[in-house]
Amino acid sequence: MPDNILMMKNITKLYPGVKALDNVNLEVERGEIHALVGENGAGKSTLMNVLSGTIPYGEYEGDILYNGAECQFKRIHDSEKLGIVIIHQELALIPELSIGENMFLGNERQGKLGVDWNETYSQAEKHLREVGLQEKATTLIKDIGTGKQQLVEIAKALSKDVKLLILDEPTSSLNEEESKMLLDMLLQFKKQGMTSIIISHKLSEVAYVADRITILRDGSTIETIDNEDRNINEDRIIKGMVGRELTSRFPSREHHVSSDIVMEVKNWSVHHPVYTDKCVVNNVSFLVHKGEIVGFSGLQGAGRTELAMSLFGKSYGSGISGQEFLNNKEVHLKTEQEAIEHGLAYVTEDRKTNGLILIDTIAKNITMARLPKICDKKGIIDVGMENHVAEKYKEAIDIKTPTVQQNVGNLSGGNQQKVLLSKWMFADPDVLILDEPTRGIDVGAKYEIYCIMNDMVAQGKSVVMISSELPELLGMCDRIYVMNEGALVAEMDSAAATQEKIMGAILRSGKKTVQKDA
Repeated sequence: MPDNILMMKNITKLYPGVKALDNVNLEVERGEIHALVGENGAGKSTLMNVLSGTIPYGEYEGDILYNGAECQFKRIHDSEKLGIVIIHQELALIPELSIGENMFLGNERQGKLGVDWNETYSQAEKHLREVGLQEKATTLIKDIGTGKQQLVEIAKALSKDVKLLILDEPTSSLNEEESKMLLDMLLQFKKQGMTSIIISHKLSEVAYVADRITILRDGSTIETIDNEDRNINEDRIIKGMVGRELTSRFPSREHHVSSDIVMEVKNWSVHHPVYTDKCVVNNVSFLVHKGEIVGFSGLQGAGRTELAMSLFGKSYGSGISGQEFLNNKEVHLKTEQEAIEHGLAYVTEDRKTNGLILIDTIAKNITMARLPKICDKKGIIDVGMENHVAEKYKEAIDIKTPTVQQNVGNLSGGNQQKVLLSKWMFADPDVLILDEPTRGIDVGAKYEIYCIMNDMVAQGKSVVMISSELPELLGMCDRIYVMNEGALVAEMDSAAATQEKIMGAILRSGKKTVQKDA
């Protein structure tokens, strides 16, 4: 008999027009690492929100048994009292507060005269050391990187005496080295008796760390696979997720790249917006041809996002210098609106904060970048036209929603990403910059976004793709630029590029000079 720490029986959750969970069953054995996989919208995060009390008892059907006892969590604190702690994909940290303050927010260490700050910071540093962080607990969250913030969230969970740790896409914002360190930490926690549930779209990580894998599809449980020998076939997981064989991760296309240059950047430098003496983009030059997909690779902090945002109407940075050309004309783009009017668009990596208005409808989000296109002569929005445009994109790129009047915040991550892409496709740019366009979405949704990219370049548009996933760059791009520490350190044709060559260029880039591979 398995020693189950958790059993979820016949869990059903309804949203307006959508059955998010349909009689889902999940069993987790004590001391195991259990992976939960599925396409965006399959119900993974919803199921964990039910377990944690984020979705309270009474708003779903079914039973939760934890350590053999039935649980009816009405808020997240109820589950945390029993040692169930969830770390969401969007980290719940306040940038302007210290690590220690964040760690015990809502769970303060009390003294005779209020918060005992000595106890707070000493306990915080104890848990920081347990996750391998050497930072002082008084350090502000905004002064540490994303990878360390993820570890702070785990240390925060340890401070709550966690017995069952739930991690929702914990490596989506981490580079390979940081991801490996986090996964190895989970394996170490397992040796200490902790149980973990991990939601991830990175199947190689699932295969590496999970003892068992439960697949969800369309809100239902498909199967649970044993992976004790760490020999699972990724294609089997994919088939269970999407309901079909996925013969190729990347769609094929005919490469008809024009010799015409649609975008060129010369000697572009950018300084940090606050620490103005810090150069984050250093003398970068590159070009993009019509009908071309150009990739930008680099480790986290290499300056890729800063480069893209500074080119998009100086939406990031200070002390910006250099030249920017669009369609062979030098442009001086001072605002995002000017960039849009000149045929440049930027799809942010942070769709929830900077890309979309989650409390607004799909229709309004899709049209907001080019409102004049749906306005009458008096500048008044034609609601009928707005809805018609949204319906067109809903059908064209298969946004899964019963109506375009649905709020974007109610969609899955993959469908939110499609709304964000639709917004900028409606703006009709000549050059579309995609910053981590497939972060946090499943293999099926990734394939659909790759097809959208191919369709765009087939129409003569150009795409600049920033990605931390090297197979994605190699599978989709015509050429790849490599950045490190704010500088361009290599340029490669995709036919000659390999993961080893890209990483080698980064590691050898002390002099920050561009290396060209045929």
